[in-house]
Amino acid sequence: MKLLAVQPYVQVRRVVSSIDQTEEEELRELQLYDDRIKTKYREFPIADVLDMSYRPIGKSGGLLYLHTLKGVYSYYVLSSPKEFIDVFYEHPFHS
Repeated sequence: MKLLAVQPYVQVRRVVSSIDQTEEEELRELQLYDDRIKTKYREFPIADVLDMSYRPIGKSGGLLYLHTLKGVYSYYVLSSPKEFIDVFYEHPFHS
């Protein structure tokens, strides 16, 4: 299994206490291997990934969508994931 590309994304988590609500951001990575796509807590076999798409939001960043056999997963990215998506489509596993 060879690492082909990495795409940083931000996981936003709401923390609610009895007196207030805050948001915590954690920088994570999508890792594209020749046999899978891996996040901090999920792994998608490459055969289960049907498509990838990107929708910009505001002036910077947007949502990267992973379309899989088990549903669509969205990841908030701070910059365009064009290179990551291009590697996915250029690799032979996407025939």
